[in-house]
Amino acid sequence: MTRLSVEMLAADPVEPITSAGHAQLGIAVLAGIAVIVLLITKFKLHAFLALTIGSLALGAFAGAPLDKAITSFSSGLGSTVAGVGVLIALGAILGKLLADSGGADQIVDTILAKAGGRSMPWAMVLIASVIGLPLFFEVGIVLLIPVVLMVAKRGNYSLMRIGIPALAGLSVMHGLIPPHPGPLVAIDAVKANLGVTLALGILVAVPTVIIAGPLFSRYATRWVDVPAPEKMIPQRASEDLEKRPGFGVTIATVLLPVVLMLAKALVDIIIDDPENMVQRVFDVIGSPLIALLAAVLVALFTLGRAAGFTRDRISSTVEKSLAPIAGILLIVGAGGGFKQTLIDSGVGQMILDISKDWSIPALLLGWLIAVAIRLATGSATVATISAAGLVAPLAADMSTAHTSLLVLAIGAGSLFFSHVNDAGFWLVKEYFGLSVGQTIKTWSVMETIISVVAGGLVLLLSLVI
Repeated sequence: MTRLSVEMLAADPVEPITSAGHAQLGIAVLAGIAVIVLLITKFKLHAFLALTIGSLALGAFAGAPLDKAITSFSSGLGSTVAGVGVLIALGAILGKLLADSGGADQIVDTILAKAGGRSMPWAMVLIASVIGLPLFFEVGIVLLIPVVLMVAKRGNYSLMRIGIPALAGLSVMHGLIPPHPGPLVAIDAVKANLGVTLALGILVAVPTVIIAGPLFSRYATRWVDVPAPEKMIPQRASEDLEKRPGFGVTIATVLLPVVLMLAKALVDIIIDDPENMVQRVFDVIGSPLIALLAAVLVALFTLGRAAGFTRDRISSTVEKSLAPIAGILLIVGAGGGFKQTLIDSGVGQMILDISKDWSIPALLLGWLIAVAIRLATGSATVATISAAGLVAPLAADMSTAHTSLLVLAIGAGSLFFSHVNDAGFWLVKEYFGLSVGQTIKTWSVMETIISVVAGGLVLLLSLVI
């Protein structure tokens, strides 16, 4: 079995790989997650290996034959990579072209030239949100840190007043907006509509990033008032370039896949006729694969050639963009394997059965499960993938909009309270020159605000749509 559809699970449950009762399955889930947490936190094992071992442990604790547990894990890994692997690769290429061509610097410099004084934190949110669309969180941090530090130093701003809005913009994009890996996998797991999820995600993201960014940064500045550490200001990518792409064309290139996917969602809502030629055309050009592929092909010219890159330089840039995502692909794939093991063990059906007697809304349940896994493992992506696998059966009877809201609820929960078991925590701490306590007061609190505000907005939206 390569993939278990929500419809099949709801209407005619697939025979699980184990006949264990609810109590044993519950213990197996906790034990499997505990193994993953222990391996990642105590033994510092790579998340790919931890998820692989944890999946096999889950099957063993549930009483499943080892060969069937291996088959479930392998099929889940394969279907997940097949579903989102190419999209992650295309996103990485687009992000690398944006960074190396100086396009990201062009966006930053243009916006900063128009901003000043009280508007600077809002400018940082805008910069981080736009740049954060095609970039992985860690790449976005590395790209934006020099800007944050230079703006804080030259404008004599508090580091937190400038840094928190930038981090908020990146984090919200990472947790809620496709084509980031977590949202993509969750969309695939619960069979949500990507365009609708993207549209609702932007609707949730805007107020969330305002509250967690510019507004919270006022308080973060009072709690932690530190100067920008000069030793952490690295060279910017465009300093070695003779020319770089223009602001307008760079923005258009970055937003192209978003526009295409949103256009598809809009056409689907207006026409709603699979046989209509216009809808069929938009179904193709608005699919994630084609939308991102189109953006990458356009970026080769609007970013690469505009920066004066030769064909060999563009080829080298594309090649270098793919190597760093190998680990991400393996983690996402192993997370999909863990998800499939959960489902095939009967855990998904168990949650479906038990939740019938609960008064907890499915969206809140998805958020809580993601929060628990995030706190335990430190990984937003692992939390999203695992939680999506657990609550996928609950999406069977949901409307298109509510299925997308379930994805966003899980994404919001996956960002809750980053602490010492999260690589992002240490990245922020070291770049900003903070102590552990200062990082918790600023970064960790900001992440919690994002999670709670976004989760609350998702619940509110579920009442009106």
